Amino acid sequence: MDQDSRHSVSVAGVVVDDQQRALLVQRRDNGHWEAPGGVLELEEDVVSGLRREVREETGLEVEPEVLTGVYKNMKRGIIALVFRCRAVGGTLRETDETCAFRWVAAEEVEGLAVEAFAVRVLDALRGGGRPVVRQHDGVQVLGSGL
Repeated sequence: MDQDSRHSVSVAGVVVDDQQRALLVQRRDNGHWEAPGGVLELEEDVVSGLRREVREETGLEVEPEVLTGVYKNMKRGIIALVFRCRAVGGTLRETDETCAFRWVAAEEVEGLAVEAFAVRVLDALRGGGRPVVRQHDGVQVLGSGL
């Protein structure tokens, strides 16, 4: 197997508050708004990686509640596992990776995030009972998924 045929796995946490708003972070590197998350390290289990990534980007400690979706970036070979989470501790703060935060209602998400990342947050807020499976090109969703 050559390097170009490998995939990486990332995790993201859609942190939801008592008002059913999701926390979005603005990334320092590209200015995009999205749910906090990142690439799993090789020796890390999924839940530990999710908690680490959310803590590193927000300062919050979270408890994952449910897997809400599996998303593949077809151009970059990244598989993202997205979880709906609730905050259980910590203090929201900017980090080396994030420069701003917003708690947003479902109707605000598409105005801030590109489609490929907005759909992750919307799927988590809708909570349809089983995880969705979708593909995207880094910007737009490709096809309808499951």
